[in-house]
Amino acid sequence: MSSDNQWSADEDEGQLSRLIRKSRDYPFVPVGLAGFVTVVSYGLYKLKYRRHQKMSIHLIHMRVAAQGFVVGAVTLGVLYSMYTDYIRPQFFNVSKK
Repeated sequence: MSSDNQWSADEDEGQLSRLIRKSRDYPFVPVGLAGFVTVVSYGLYKLKYRRHQKMSIHLIHMRVAAQGFVVGAVTLGVLYSMYTDYIRPQFFNVSKK
């Protein structure tokens, strides 16, 4: 084995730097995460005031809303990626980085 493929602690990046790098590469990931946390937080807040609604129905609604937000963010990310990779270079002669 060559020494280039071995893991070393010096090359390991921290969680915060990895999150920042991923946010730069894929800008809709933090949007999806923030939306998910917001929907879940709102659902937990509304859990106290659900009146006569069953707990299982409330949790199902909360899960569907959170998943819908994440799927929407992923869809927007894919559309943005398609735009930057295929559509913008055709019309504006922008070279890839």
